[in-house]
Amino acid sequence: MTVPTFASVPPLAARARSVGGSPVRDILAVTARPEVINFAGGLPAPELFDAEGIAQAYRAVLAETPERALQYSTTEGEPVLRTALAERMSARGLATDADDVLVTTGSQQALSLLATALIEPGDTVLVESPCYLAALQAFGFAGARVVAVPGDDEGPDPVALEELVVRERPKLLYTVPTFQNPTGRTMSAGRRAAVASVAARRGLWIVEDDPYGELRFEGERMPWIADHEEARDRTVLLGSFSKVMAPGLRLGWLRAPGELRRACAVAKQAADLHTPTVNQLAAARYLADRDLDAHVRRVARVYGERRDAMLAGLPDALPEGSVWTRPEGGMFLWARLPSAYDTTALLPQVVTRDVAYVPGAPFHAGEPDRSTLRLCFVTQTPQEIEEGLRRLGEAFRAARDQVEGAQAAPAVVA
Repeated sequence: MTVPTFASVPPLAARARSVGGSPVRDILAVTARPEVINFAGGLPAPELFDAEGIAQAYRAVLAETPERALQYSTTEGEPVLRTALAERMSARGLATDADDVLVTTGSQQALSLLATALIEPGDTVLVESPCYLAALQAFGFAGARVVAVPGDDEGPDPVALEELVVRERPKLLYTVPTFQNPTGRTMSAGRRAAVASVAARRGLWIVEDDPYGELRFEGERMPWIADHEEARDRTVLLGSFSKVMAPGLRLGWLRAPGELRRACAVAKQAADLHTPTVNQLAAARYLADRDLDAHVRRVARVYGERRDAMLAGLPDALPEGSVWTRPEGGMFLWARLPSAYDTTALLPQVVTRDVAYVPGAPFHAGEPDRSTLRLCFVTQTPQEIEEGLRRLGEAFRAARDQVEGAQAAPAVVA
C-alpha cells in the first residue's frame, strides 16, 4: 500500500514567529496553585470589586432595554458611555467631547489599534526604560523597531528623547507617566511639559497610557500630557475601567485627534466590529447610578495600606544593597538587587517556596537589567504580603549562600 505524502502547510507570518508570549502570563500559569503568594500578576484585589453595584447595572439594562443591550453597536462605542467618559475627562481639566472618544475592548486593544494605524514594519517606536511589557508586544507584533529612551526616577530624559527623535525619526513615544508599570514611578509636571515640548518641536506622536492614575494614595494629581497646549494635537490618551471597576468588563478607551481616531475606528471594525454592547451600557449605567470616584477612593486607601506593608517588609526580604521605588499610587514597585543576582534564573527556586515575582529583564527594550524585578502589592492582604516577603527572603538568602559557597570552594586540579 502506498502511503500518500502531503506538502507542508505555509509557515506562520514572520511577526507571529518573532514575537514571544507574555512572561507574566507564563508565570501566572505556573503559580496558579492557591498556596502560592503571587506578587507577579497585575491583578486588582477581587474582594474590592463592587460586584453588587455592577450586577445591578447589568440587571437594569437587561430589564429595561434588552433589545439594545443584546444588539450590535457602533464601532465608536455607545453614545451614552462616550458622553460619560468625555464628562469625566473634562471634569479633570481636559476638555473632551463624546466624539473625541473611541471605546475599546480594554486599553490593550487601543495599543493594537494605534499600532495598526500608525506603524509600518521597520518604523521606530520610542518607549520608556523599563516599559510596560504588553506594549512591547503590541509594537513588536506590528513590526516596529523599539528603542528605549534613557531616563531616571522622573521618567524619560527630555534631552535624550530629543536626540533620539532627531536621529531615529520615530513615529511615536509610548509612556505611562503616572504610577508606571513596571516601576511605579510618576513623571513630574516639569518633565511632562518638557516631553510635550519635544513632541511639538520635532514632530512626534505621544501615546499616554493612564490605567492607574486614579489610584493615588498620597501627593497631588499630575496633569495629563494631553492637557499641555503644545501636545494637544499629537497626544493619544488611553484609559481603562480594568483597575477601577473590574478587568473582566474589558472596557477601555482612547481619546485622539480626529484623523487618527477615525483610522483606529476602521482598524477596530476589522478587529472586532465593536466592544460588547451590554458591557458598555452596564458601565454607563453604573456611572449614572453609583459614585465611582468614592469607590476608587476606598480601593486606593486599601491599596495604600498594602503598599506600606510591602515597603515595611522589603528591607528584611531583599538582599543587602538592594534598592526599590516608593510609588505614590498604582499597583507596582520595582526593585534592583545587587548585580550578582539574576532574577530570571532565581525564579524557579523562588517558586518552590510558594511565592512569585516577575523578573525585570522582559520589560527592557534594549539591554536588560537582570538584577531587577517587579512586585505587585495590591492583590494580597498585609498579612499575606508579610508572609510572602518572609518566603522571598528565605529564597534570596538560600541563593546568596549558594553563591558564596561556590566562590569559597577550592579549585580542583586535574
